[in-house]
Amino acid sequence: MTFITSKAKLIKDLRVAVDNGRAHSVCLDLPPELGTDMGPTALELGVMSFSGCFVTIFSLTAKKMRIQLKDLEVELRAQKSEETGTIVSAEFKITVNSDVTEDRIQRVFELTRKNCPVGKLFEQAGVKISYDIKHVRE
Repeated sequence: MTFITSKAKLIKDLRVAVDNGRAHSVCLDLPPELGTDMGPTALELGVMSFSGCFVTIFSLTAKKMRIQLKDLEVELRAQKSEETGTIVSAEFKITVNSDVTEDRIQRVFELTRKNCPVGKLFEQAGVKISYDIKHVRE
């Protein structure tokens, strides 16, 4: 069994340093109305984690399938509900540049959706997720 650890320490006001125990840290904060805007909010970091995870899993899957990606870009737009205070929907815009067929890119995409660990967390939380994928061949 694998464990992922994190430490969080209040630095000043509402600024929090979060560390993963492997010499990587990030500063969390709130927007200027409440904080000092020195970093993303924890919820923003969650959304950033989802887009980053998607790119990572897509790239790893393509590599396993021996597909060379010339470029991969993901934009994620998440909607936060004022009522619940959390993310209720997420819209992906994915642009993939590769010389392989559309079928192979679709296979990488489907495997990525199935295997993205952060995506699984969002799905289990009931977040409505939509994907728009564009395959460019240059």
